[in-house]
Amino acid sequence: MKIISNKSNLQILHEDNHLIVINKRVGDIVQGDKTGDKPLSDVVKEYIKDKYNKPGEVFLGVVHRLDRPTSGIIVFARTSKALTRMNELFSNRETQKTYWCIVKNKPLIAEDKLTHYLKRNEKNNSSKAHLKEVPDSKLAILDYKIIKELTNYFALEINLHTGRHHQIRAQLSAIGSPIKGDLKYGFDRSNPDGGIHLHARKLVFIHPVTKENTIIIAPTPDEVLWKAL
Repeated sequence: MKIISNKSNLQILHEDNHLIVINKRVGDIVQGDKTGDKPLSDVVKEYIKDKYNKPGEVFLGVVHRLDRPTSGIIVFARTSKALTRMNELFSNRETQKTYWCIVKNKPLIAEDKLTHYLKRNEKNNSSKAHLKEVPDSKLAILDYKIIKELTNYFALEINLHTGRHHQIRAQLSAIGSPIKGDLKYGFDRSNPDGGIHLHARKLVFIHPVTKENTIIIAPTPDEVLWKAL
């Protein structure tokens, strides 16, 4: 997929009058938080304002989020109509999300469906996967398969059936295959960039305005293990 170049250093995967889709880098935050770091949403607003010479405040709706240590596809809405419709697509699970990740411990089964009940811990911002329902837990389902054996690691492709807090990270940790660099979920050491090897690779949805089938694919980060894929 062609990356649109611009002085904001954004990797723009898709842009039209209604949506703008960015390939988020490791470490970027999608929306402002207590850290006070500049969020991706502000960078995109500045890009739109500069490119189209827009006076006043630029409208930009955050459709969904990715964890700060991860990379990949983030969709922003450029109109309130697009935001409302994209929110509906995501909440109704009318999107197909595919992730890639890299783990050190090979899953016992090469291709499987994982079903857990995730309980969120607000204090340490984590989720624990349980095999049976526990109070305040939510059903979490994903499919995974090994797509490549790398030197000392394994690359997995994951398709989500639910969208829970830290779902992929918690469920893979629960089967003994935490994601590379993910100290919070049991990997033994951090990555040099502070990120984890989890990448939102592909998103398929019906465009909220044009109604066209839209397929977005995000190139992986420029890093040795990802390059091996």
